[in-house]
Amino acid sequence: MAQKLVQNPKRVLFVIIVLSVFLRVLSALYLGNEVVELPGTFDQISYHNLALRINDGYGFTFGVGWWPVTEANAPTAHWSYLYTTYVAFIYKLFGPNPVAPRLLQAVIVGILQPYLAYLIGRRIFNTTVGLIAAAFTAVYIYFIYYAAALMTEPFYITLILASLYVTMLMADSEKKPDIKWALALGFLLGLIVLLRQLYMLIIPFQLLWLMWARFKRDRWFPLAEIILVGIVIVAMVLPFTYSNYKRFNRFVLLNTNAGYAFFWANHPAYGTRFIPIRDDYTQLIPEELLSQNLDEAALDQELLKLGLSFITDDPGRIIQLSLSRVPIYFMFWPSAESDMVSNVTRVASFGLLLPFMVYGVFLALRRNWSWTLLQHPIFLLLMFALLYTGIHLLSWALIRYRLPVDAVLLIFAGYGLYDLAQRFVPKLLPPFEISPS
Repeated sequence: MAQKLVQNPKRVLFVIIVLSVFLRVLSALYLGNEVVELPGTFDQISYHNLALRINDGYGFTFGVGWWPVTEANAPTAHWSYLYTTYVAFIYKLFGPNPVAPRLLQAVIVGILQPYLAYLIGRRIFNTTVGLIAAAFTAVYIYFIYYAAALMTEPFYITLILASLYVTMLMADSEKKPDIKWALALGFLLGLIVLLRQLYMLIIPFQLLWLMWARFKRDRWFPLAEIILVGIVIVAMVLPFTYSNYKRFNRFVLLNTNAGYAFFWANHPAYGTRFIPIRDDYTQLIPEELLSQNLDEAALDQELLKLGLSFITDDPGRIIQLSLSRVPIYFMFWPSAESDMVSNVTRVASFGLLLPFMVYGVFLALRRNWSWTLLQHPIFLLLMFALLYTGIHLLSWALIRYRLPVDAVLLIFAGYGLYDLAQRFVPKLLPPFEISPS
């Protein structure tokens, strides 16, 4: 039966995608037109209110004092311009009904997330692994939960998968240079950065891998492609940088959140034990800074300086603090501090599939362990997972910040489950080797 499924992968993939969309649409309908604080989703309240303000003609401002310490009617760049514009645009078309952008993004990511997982899994391993990865992605409760939230996560995760896949295609391209894929990659990376500027830290490594893979493949450095990718990203970010300069009278590349997050994440108040959610963030900001009535951008830059000073003043404490984030970031067990929904989601998604993720990674490394691994797409995926994890262990570790890594590891989970099926029911699926790259 399983072999028959493999012989009809398009049909199987179609069923998986339909299931994926159905589950995410149910989630969107369940949340409906109310925008309330649910576990891990406070940001959607901000995006909803900011979109309403834009459509009322007030621009990127809030009518009352807002997180983090933004004054009423003062300009804010703390939130993604791109996602706010998306919500505002849908409200403009269908009225201020949150269910509309929820449903639209549920359908979009419900189609694309499992499809991209399938493409990547098929390219690195084989068609069956791609189908298993797509199925895991379709039913992953965290993805279903966040697909309906008015937050950047759904599109952000989807675009990361797309950018990784396009990077693989560019690495195998016969064209020198391949302008089409370079433009596509630049556009995807630009969108990712506009959703979450943190990804700027990942882009150089992703492009370096691309250059290395192309060089090892045909002894040619894709410099023209890399430059074109960079030009596209700059062209997409520059308008917002210019807008920020006009609003704040200072250079702000994109968003004003890095300083706040880095300051709070490494504050001495934590000691050596990180606490994911506190209720005294404002109180941690030095009074001498608050008394200066700095705007959001100026305060963000000052807090970044203080955050960096925390590291130089006591690097030993920062190392211990970062290590304390590991169990928070990788938490898969139920907790008495969490409600039932959070515990079920955590255990039935990450907790259930983590063994397959770990086994799949181990297997992929063991079977392909050599210097050639460095130019294989396996290395690209694992490099992303390690870098992304490292960034958050050094700054802010929340479970939802791990979800892009989960999206990648689900592909390895598909490989792990496939191998186990071969070992215990060998007649079920045909054997295969990792495709060379």
